[in-house]
Amino acid sequence: MAGFSLGSHGDDPVQIVRTIARISQMLIELRDEYIDQQREDALDQIERRLQELHELGVQLHARRKRDANLE
Repeated sequence: MAGFSLGSHGDDPVQIVRTIARISQMLIELRDEYIDQQREDALDQIERRLQELHELGVQLHARRKRDANLE
């Protein structure tokens, strides 16, 4: 699984939240996969997805902060 790109609407909060939801679903699937078979590659993917979620959280926070300054 490759990393997610936010494309042209990269800092749009709706797109960020949609991407967060997709990655969250992927984490649930990876959890199930890991429970069935404790494989290192599943743990690697979980760590990558968690890092992506963190980065998206930072982006969402920055966007909200920027929007609040415009009001």
